[in-house]
Order: sequence, then C-alpha cells, then structure tokens
Amino acid sequence: MATNNATVASHCPSPMKATSNGVFQGDSPLDFALPLLILQICLVVVVTRLLAFLLKPMRQPRVIAEIVGGILLGPSVLGRNKSYLNALFPAKSLTVLDTLANIGLLFFLFLVGLELDPKSLRRTGKKALGIALAGISLPFVIGIGTSFVLRATISKGVSEAPFLVFMGVALSITAFPVLARILAELKLLTTDVGRMAMSAAAVNDMAAWILLALAIALSSSGRSPIVSLWVLLCGSGFVIGCILVLPYFFDWMAQRCPEGEPVNELFVCATLATVLAAGFVTDTIGIHALFGAFVVGILVPKEGPFASALVEKVEDLVSGLFLPLYFVSSGLKTNVATISGLRSWGLLVLVIINACFGKIVGTVVVSLLCKVPLQETLALGFLMNTKGLVELIVLNIGKDRKVLNDQTFAIMVLMAIFTTFITTPLVMAVYKPAKTMARADYKHKTIKRKDPDTQLRLLVCFHSTRNIPSMLNLIEASRGIGKREGLCLYALHLMELTERPSAILMVQKAKKNGLPFWNKGRNYSDADQIVIAFEAYEKLSRVSIRPMTTISPFSNIHEDICTSAERKRSAMIILPFHKHQRVDGTWETTRADFRLINKRVLEHAPCSVGILVDRGLGGSTHVAASNVSSAITMLFFGGHDDQEALAYALRMAEHPGVNLTIVRFFPASSEDVGEIVSVNINDSALEPKFESEDEIFLSEVKQKIMNNSSIKLVERGVNNYEGIVNVVKEYSGCNFFLVGRKPEGQVAVTLNFVKRECSELGSACNMLTYPEFSTSASVLVVQQYHAHRILSRGSSTRVDVYSEEDLGNNS
Repeated sequence: MATNNATVASHCPSPMKATSNGVFQGDSPLDFALPLLILQICLVVVVTRLLAFLLKPMRQPRVIAEIVGGILLGPSVLGRNKSYLNALFPAKSLTVLDTLANIGLLFFLFLVGLELDPKSLRRTGKKALGIALAGISLPFVIGIGTSFVLRATISKGVSEAPFLVFMGVALSITAFPVLARILAELKLLTTDVGRMAMSAAAVNDMAAWILLALAIALSSSGRSPIVSLWVLLCGSGFVIGCILVLPYFFDWMAQRCPEGEPVNELFVCATLATVLAAGFVTDTIGIHALFGAFVVGILVPKEGPFASALVEKVEDLVSGLFLPLYFVSSGLKTNVATISGLRSWGLLVLVIINACFGKIVGTVVVSLLCKVPLQETLALGFLMNTKGLVELIVLNIGKDRKVLNDQTFAIMVLMAIFTTFITTPLVMAVYKPAKTMARADYKHKTIKRKDPDTQLRLLVCFHSTRNIPSMLNLIEASRGIGKREGLCLYALHLMELTERPSAILMVQKAKKNGLPFWNKGRNYSDADQIVIAFEAYEKLSRVSIRPMTTISPFSNIHEDICTSAERKRSAMIILPFHKHQRVDGTWETTRADFRLINKRVLEHAPCSVGILVDRGLGGSTHVAASNVSSAITMLFFGGHDDQEALAYALRMAEHPGVNLTIVRFFPASSEDVGEIVSVNINDSALEPKFESEDEIFLSEVKQKIMNNSSIKLVERGVNNYEGIVNVVKEYSGCNFFLVGRKPEGQVAVTLNFVKRECSELGSACNMLTYPEFSTSASVLVVQQYHAHRILSRGSSTRVDVYSEEDLGNNS
C-alpha cells in the first residue's frame, strides 16, 4: 500500500508555493506561482501587442494577434522546445493560469452583456433579422453534416449529440466585437452594410449563447439523459430568478448615482461580487460560470453613469491583461502538429469550405431576396463569416468536456483564424462604395467670392462640450444678414476610435437607430448635450445646423474631416486649437493628438481652414443674438490668407452687434512709424500706378464699407517687429482677432522674428498667443484654399460620418 502511494506521489507534481525567498537564498522564481505568473503575463502581453502592431497595416483585428500569439507560445511553435515549455509553462502552473484567465473571461463577458440591450432587439429590422437567421440555420445544418464526417475519421468514440451541437454552434457563430472592429477599420460602421451587419451579428450572438448553453447541457449527460434535463431546467430557473430580482437591485443603486458625481464604491463592489456569485451558481448548475456573468451584465440598467462607471473600473484591466491569458490558455491546448497526413489537412480544408459556404451562401441568398445590391450582399456574406472570442470559448468548453479531441480542436482553431483573417481583404476587394462628391470641383471653396450673397457653408469641428459655447458664439457672429441666402452649418463631433472593445459602440451615440446596443461612457452624455445645444441654437436662429459625428482613430480622422467638407461643399473648416488657456494666462495642451489633426487638415483640406484659439469667446455660454456686442480686429498684412480672413471679418461685421476694425500695415520710413493714415476713398492720389492683388481687393473693400459706421479701416506704417507689437497692443481690448496664417508682403517679413511654438498658427497668431501679450481676445487664424493643395485621403473607402437625417432614413 505504501509502495502504491509512493508511486502515485512520484507521478503527481508537487504544488507550487506562492512566493519565493529570492535568488540570493537559492530560490528560482520560476519554481513559485506568483513570480512565474507575473512572467507569463508579461510575456503574453508583449507577444500579443507586438503581433497586433505587425498585423495593423493589414487592418487585422487584435483578436487575430491574440489567437496567433497563444499558438506561438504553445506546443505548436515555441513549445516544441521542451526546456522552454517546462520552464515558462510547466504543467503545475497551468491551473493558476487557467483560473486567472477564466476570471478575466468572466468579467469580459459581463462587459459584453453590459453592452447589449435586449429591449432593442425588437427594433431590429426585418432584413437584418432574416440575414441573422439564415446566417445561423444553414451553417448549423452544415456543421452537423461536417460532424458526421469527423466522427467517422478523427473523432471516433465521442458522444454523438454533444458533438453534433458543438460543431453546429462553432460553424454558425459570428463574432460581433470582431465584426464591429473590422467595420470600424474599414470605415463602414455607419454605411448600410455596416448597420445591417451589426444588427444581424447581434442577433446571431444572442442565439449562439443559447445554443452554447444547450450544447453544454447535452455534454454533461455522462450518467443519464435526465442530468441534461436538470441542467436545462436549473439554468432556466436561474435566468428567470435573475430577471425577477436583479433589476430592482440594480435600479435602486442606479437611482442613487446622480449624473456628474462619482459612483459609490460600495455599489461597484456589490455589482462585481454579484457577477462572481452568479458565476458560482451557474458553474454549480453545470453550465459554465461565464453564463452567470453574461446574464448579470444584460440586466444592469444602461442609462445613467452607473453602467459607465462599471465599464471604466473593469474594462482596461480585463481586456488588457487578463483576457490575453485566455488566448494563451487556448494556445497551450492547440497543437498544430496533430494535423498530420493528407487526410487531416483535407479535413481542415473541408471544415473551412463548409464554414465559409454556410455563412456566405446563407447570408447572400437571403440578402438577394431582400433586394440588397449584389456588391453589398457579398460584403455582408464575408463580414458575417467573422469568428473570434466566442468561437474560442465554444471550442475550449468542448475540449474541456472531452467532446473535441486534440486534432479536431486544432482544426477548428485554424478555421477560426483563417475565416477571420480573410474577412478584411475580401470585403475591401468586393465592396468599394462610390465616393460621393469625391474630389468634387464645387464652386465656393473660400469665404472670399465674387457674389457674397450666396449661401455660406461651414464645417465646424469640436472634440467635447468645452468647445461648444465659443463655437456657437462664433457662428452667431458669422450668420450674416437677412438679404443673404444664409448660413448652413455642419457641426462635426470628432470622436476617437480606441482599441477598447467598448469604443466600437460609440457609433450609436447620435441617435437610437434600432440597433440593439447602448451608448455607454461619460462621453455619450456629453454627446447628447452637444446635439441638444446645436438643436436649441437652430431653433433660436435662422441658421441651418446639421449635427454629424465621425468616429475614427485620431491618426487618420483628418481624412473624414476633409471628405466631409468636400461632400457638404463647405467653404471653410473651423477647428479648435489643441490648447486651452489657464486662469494664469498660460496655455495648457488639451491633447497633443489634436495638434496633429489640425496640421493634417491644413495640409489636405479641400477648402479654406480656420483654427479658433479660444480665450472664452462670449463667455462660457452661448450669447443670444440680441445681446451680442463684440469688437473685432482684423490684422491685414497682405497675401491670400489675409484676404480670406478679411472676407470672413466683413461677413461677421454684418451682424448688428459687431464692430469691426481693419488694421492694414504698410512699410514706412522712421518718421512715419505708427502714424495713423486716414483713408479717403475718393482721393485718387492714394492709388498706386500699379495695383497689386491686395490693393485691388482693399479698394473693393473700401467701396463696400464707405457708408458703414460699424466698420473702420486704419492704415499703420511700421518698419520692424516692435512697431507691429505696439500697434496691435492698442487693440488688445477687443473681443476677437482675425489673422491670416501666412501673411505676405514687406511688413510680414518682420514677423519672421516671432518664435513659432505652433507652426500651424502662423507668425501673426503666434504673436497674439504669447503670455506676455496681455489680451483676453480669442483669435481665428485663417488659411485660404489654394488649388495646388491636393486632397489626399489614403486608402480610405468610406467616411465614417453620419448626420441626423442620414440616421432617420435607417431607423
């Protein structure tokens, strides 16, 4: 008996202690659980992030890098070296690794449930519902057929019913988060194809979880069929109990979380504990702990700051550190070497063909019956064929339940990688939507024009509510007078598409359009306030305003801005400066990325561009038209940009509450420096023999403002930089300055002495933003459009921008 015990002990690895005493006392950190786990996490994060960086130029979603990284670290590649595998991923450490990975998965699925709103499923369109059902049923049937082939070859002896259901579920899944990321990368989120694909994928995702629960219940029938029935009944009872109890619990907490105040830490802790408790219950029932977390996430109320606080507390840690461990845990179970021989590789090809055929054909047929264009139909088919995390969850549960053997598991993992990898290139190949107004040669690309009474179209960009009051006050002063066709404004909200999984759902922020998702995070309440602010201003004024949103990585969001300006035939793009002024007068960078956006727009814009350097134009609130009283100063040195700035200043001067002073600088001798030259329009002696373009433009301006008491033109002679500064300081008490970005002429040369901290502002605006230049006036620096500036938008296929009217047609 003692001999038998000793034999058993020799085959069982001794448990690992948590912490070591250190290398100086002879302990290797790799022999202890905590330091080894830390090393494993660091290795996993480095490898997966490096692969994600390498795959980014191919526009592959991060899940591909994580799956491939797991396989590379496992027995398929690096694990072939047994010394490496035994040192970094010894068998005795896998229990700790798997436990931590499943905790990460548990909370990630809680976040997935938090993103889904079951009530909104009823608003899913008939087309999307039909596509979703076809994308589930046909692949499920084909998956069952494929399971018979596999059972007859490489999966002999497995339980028939569970294997049929697992194969059907594995082939019928569409990974919604991965699909959304691909759509975002291709800038298709708000196109018809994108909206339909996301709606169908959401329905597919919900159905997949139900089918997976059924598969798990069937796989537990090792003793008697009655066990599966008990699992299903208890699982259904758990869901019903949660529906009856948890909403009241969460609503009570949500009501005690007012907007704008931090959420009580006790509420967050209680919710996360509930997630763990629900996972314990469902694991006890025999389904899986992740189902309990998913159900709790669905039942959390989606309105208010409570849910966004939960996301903020959990998401980064879970998706950044813990979730990649699950992919490595899966990769350690995947041994590609088990796929050997012609028969095994033939079966891999068969599984891939069946998976693609079922998804693509089922989606294409139903889409054509719904009269979807062929190009969009093919794109939908390829998009619905995307796999991801849910696919791995299904396969890993099947592997743990002994439903899938090593060879079948490896085949299915490779199938998931292949089908997801080919999605992006195939969609880019078949779906090339026409670029509406692409590189259009529309007439009015500048403020300066022959007929000033034509409609002025502005594209005003903003990042947050901080920009809104000043932008509205600038718009109010720019709206002209009644005799004109008026001002048409496109208000473009710039929102960053980050690597966070939840960032994808920002596309729903402008209006509920029937998609079964929710807008979470504090940015969404800001977005609602922004839309309300512009709608209120439109009702109070005669300005036509169309709120729009673009959601892109900040690295290429300038493409969306430029293309939007082109499609909307804008005469000027107005951007906020990337810094804001502090109380002590110094400038603080809001975000460095904003500066890069401004520079790229200046380079590629299809129209004129203005950058608003805000010092609180009109205060922190919008000023009503009847209360506007602004003194505006336009500094004119010469050149195209200055002419454009002057044209805009004249437009603003038409507002009854605006008084405009045009300061024209000219080179002067030392005795004329600083002298104020009165302008007599009728004095021909002032006209030079040869008139430059600036002189011609100024003469036209003089004729227009002759009888306008609200506009004053003064000419100041200066011969150095100090002279310019002294003249400008005389007008430092005004409310607003307008300057050209690149002034030209003899006087402008003296501005080269200005230290240009921000080259995008130009020399004159840099002078006005110096801390020692005491003024509270905001500045608009203007760049006029020139035909030689070529709009370059890379390989973007579609602008991810939509307006209220666009959404209204799809709701």
